[in-house]
Amino acid sequence: MTLKNTADRWGAVSQTLHWLILVMIAGLAIVGLTMTDMSNGPSKIKIYALHKSFGLTLLVLVTLRLAWRVYAGAPRPVAGTPHWQERIASLTHWALYALMFALPLSGWLFNSTAGYPLQYFGLFNLPKLAARNEELAQLSRNLHEYGFWLLLALVLAHAAAAFYHHLFQNDDTLTRMLPGRRRAAAAASSEPSSLPPISPENPDAP
Repeated sequence: MTLKNTADRWGAVSQTLHWLILVMIAGLAIVGLTMTDMSNGPSKIKIYALHKSFGLTLLVLVTLRLAWRVYAGAPRPVAGTPHWQERIASLTHWALYALMFALPLSGWLFNSTAGYPLQYFGLFNLPKLAARNEELAQLSRNLHEYGFWLLLALVLAHAAAAFYHHLFQNDDTLTRMLPGRRRAAAAASSEPSSLPPISPENPDAP
């Protein structure tokens, strides 16, 4: 497998970033949905701080993923995919990128306008994006919350489409984001040749 993307599949860098970002989004979602119900205390403060730090890490990873995609390109659509499906897939991908930027930034903005300090894993403080403002804090909080549900819906739709192509269309939409050779190439290499073996006595024989 190559590091860079090819015309037929995603490379190792894109695959690693894709699955790492997915795991991080899942973790942030689980923590984000449960931490608000925790009783006030040091444990809740620590969980909130970790949620913010991992959210900022997600912002960095998404930036790297987008920069790598611009540099390395993207595979061409799987052969036989209808044009309308290509358009929907492209719009979904860019909507996912927009939301993966919007959620960490809206959380950062809420933290700033609500007057909370923001440290990255306790290592250093990050600057405020805006001065304290109750109205802007409420707006950014709403954007963070509703944006999460929209992101969740798009991620589920994206995954459902990949599994639909894998299970019913029998194409490489899913497998080209997985390590290893493409399924079509592997299948072709395992098929017996339709040509008869060449006789060592007569190399020119059909």
